Amino acid sequence: MSNSGFGEQRFPAFKPDPRRALALGELHARPFPRIIAPRQVIALAFTMTDDGERDFETLSALSTRCGIAPPAFGARAHVFAFGQGTLRWERHSEFSTYLFEGPAPGHIAQTGSGHPFGADFAAPGPLIAGVHLEIWSAETETGIGNGSTGAANFEEASLCHSTMEGGLAEALTDFRQDGDGLTHILVLDRGLAPHRAGALVLRLVEIEIYRTLALLGLPLAQETAPRLRRLEAKLADITREMDRGSEDSRSLLHEITAAAAEVEAGVAAVLYRFGASRAYDEIVRERLLAVGDTAMAGRESWSAFLKRRMAPAMRTCRSVEQRQANLSEKLARAANLLRTRIDVELEHQNRDLLHQMNRRAQLQLRLQQTVEGLSVAAIAYYVVGLFGYLAKGAFHEGGLVDPSLLVASFVPIAVAGVWLTVRRIRGQHGDTDEHVAPKG
Repeated sequence: MSNSGFGEQRFPAFKPDPRRALALGELHARPFPRIIAPRQVIALAFTMTDDGERDFETLSALSTRCGIAPPAFGARAHVFAFGQGTLRWERHSEFSTYLFEGPAPGHIAQTGSGHPFGADFAAPGPLIAGVHLEIWSAETETGIGNGSTGAANFEEASLCHSTMEGGLAEALTDFRQDGDGLTHILVLDRGLAPHRAGALVLRLVEIEIYRTLALLGLPLAQETAPRLRRLEAKLADITREMDRGSEDSRSLLHEITAAAAEVEAGVAAVLYRFGASRAYDEIVRERLLAVGDTAMAGRESWSAFLKRRMAPAMRTCRSVEQRQANLSEKLARAANLLRTRIDVELEHQNRDLLHQMNRRAQLQLRLQQTVEGLSVAAIAYYVVGLFGYLAKGAFHEGGLVDPSLLVASFVPIAVAGVWLTVRRIRGQHGDTDEHVAPKG
């Protein structure tokens, strides 16, 4: 068998891991488009509220309209031609994006070749972000100074103008929304290869989408902060009561438990949103680093603008998240202190109860010993009485000793015998004095 050529090698049919296809397909599911200026990109991001069912219906309708078979319901990406452009759909964890790439304004060759987001487009959910990006050749004067692509149409106070891709491109935006609710971005191509132009365009679109998603945590942080202040004040009141030595420890423990439950419920409510905001903020930083953002002379760069505007919001989210964690920890410590105090109080109560039981046992022992002494005397009396009858009978039959003397001599013997017998019985029942707890 010849194996001189790499293409001629054959391997047995190995059974693949069912996850292998998904892992390999993910690497090639979202390739960069090849873009040659002038072009425009319209990207819309919609939040999913029904596990993607409406999203799938919208995508299926668009695909059918273009004579393309819709993707499977669980698909994560789908690309097909729409008019003179291309529509790219992607599903993410909590949103989906529709990105149309086509001819720039003024360069559409025929009617009906524009974007698909017209009046008959059924939005799959609430719009969370939108971008209208235009890429023009920097050497072409047409469109740069007029129409919607002119830099003069951006808000000067928030205009960001940076060179990117090692000086092969310039990008302008003011991060403000136009009449359609879209953020306008202008890219000037100074020699980008088509695949690098496509990569730059997608990264700029992602920066706008992800920075919007990252800021969704800020309203939640602002809403959570007043509740945290109230709970922190409540914890301070409880600790002051503990410091004053309040005797109602169980009531304080109930208040701490209720406050801790409220804090944990708040943590659960914001856990996903704050985590997602951190992740989206990190993606924005990565995309800015990837495009090689550098400020133009006299202009603010994208990185500087986003850092100045987003960093305080992200710090607010992290601060609220840290306060929640600290408050939860402090409440847990206060609860442990109160439980310890309650346990000590219970131990003292148990000690006093055992002490009282010990005293009762001692009193009962003394009473028992008194009764035993009386019973010894009584039993000895009856024994001596019986012995007296025997002595009198013996004397009557000719005995030589006076019965009274015999009875008197027998009394100590009877008492000692009865006492020893009682003590032996107590010893057999484990009821000796040694088994009684000492006085304490």
